[in-house]
Amino acid sequence: MSSLLEKTEHYVSELFEKELPNSCIYHNYDHTKRVFKSTKEIIDSINISDEDKEVLLLTALLHDTGYSKSSENHEERSVEIAKEFLMNQNVPKEVIDKISMQIMATKMEHEPINVLEEIIRDADASHFAKDYYGETSELLRREFKLNNVKDLNTSEWLKANIDLFQNKHRYYTAYAKHHWEPKKEANLIKMLEEQEKIKKQSKKKNKKEKEKLKQLFKEESPEKGIQTLFRVTLRNHLKLSDIADTKANILLSVNAIIISLALSNLIPKLDNPSNQYLIMPTMVFIVFCIASIILSVLATRPNVTSGEFTRKEIEEKKVNLLFFGNFHKMPLDEYKSAMTELMNDKEYIYDTMIKDLYFLGKVLHKKYKILRITYMVFMIGIITSAISFMIAFNTLQ
Repeated sequence: MSSLLEKTEHYVSELFEKELPNSCIYHNYDHTKRVFKSTKEIIDSINISDEDKEVLLLTALLHDTGYSKSSENHEERSVEIAKEFLMNQNVPKEVIDKISMQIMATKMEHEPINVLEEIIRDADASHFAKDYYGETSELLRREFKLNNVKDLNTSEWLKANIDLFQNKHRYYTAYAKHHWEPKKEANLIKMLEEQEKIKKQSKKKNKKEKEKLKQLFKEESPEKGIQTLFRVTLRNHLKLSDIADTKANILLSVNAIIISLALSNLIPKLDNPSNQYLIMPTMVFIVFCIASIILSVLATRPNVTSGEFTRKEIEEKKVNLLFFGNFHKMPLDEYKSAMTELMNDKEYIYDTMIKDLYFLGKVLHKKYKILRITYMVFMIGIITSAISFMIAFNTLQ
């Protein structure tokens, strides 16, 4: 090995050790040594000048140094680094230009235009024909992911590699075609077999999932949907009932506060003869407030029924055993007996739940009807009271 090659090898090794990012797990010094070795294999089998041999070996060592700066446009960066280093070594400009051209020829989309470019391209892709291709390929996939170049899963990466082997890559030199092409084909066959295996596993998995879903739908009876219907409807009824009670309580509290303020501040002043004009507006004000309070109480007042049922009502399926107002006075044994009969009769269960929802709806209708009237009375009362006070003040003037 010439002195220049030794210096270059040492320089590249040191550069990668100090400046190569940890994310470059494929394009590292190991890859460079592999390309260098493959380049030497090819040039030992053909007849080219010593100068061209040295150019190719220097290219093999320097072609990926750009990764120490960035994975983007790394060929251009490699050329910059190579030029700077070689100029410091007093290498002639024509040789440096030749090496720069060889580095740019390592771009995958570049079509070689001479023997030197063919050699370096084949050497750079020599791992396609190695037993360890699978491992190096996985390292490249992970490197792409780490450097945000592309993120492919195993199946997608396998598909991309098969496409590369079949449609995008070929060896150019006679040596590579003779010694490496057969092994590359063997690696392609392995990948195709692996792809077929993944497809079968995927089909098997999809089939299992479909069977599982099919079984799930088969086992799921329509009753589950019915139960969900009752559950959701009942929850909505109860929520609406809570809202109605909250609205009634708000009105009750507001009117109670208004009356308290009126009793403590306004009514004591009515004893004074000079304030007689306030009597009528105050009475209107208080009457409407009291009416609102009464209506609010009516909206929230519970309605409890007799709390008893007869055996005949159970037999005729007329009683709702789910509402406490129908059984709160019944002995436990009689209620348990009635519930047991209910649970043994699916039709009776649904009938009872429908009745429960229906009467809850009736109660809600009554609540909201009274609540609407209450808000209307409160609104009219406020407006009427305000008008009464204005009229009273104008009369006084």
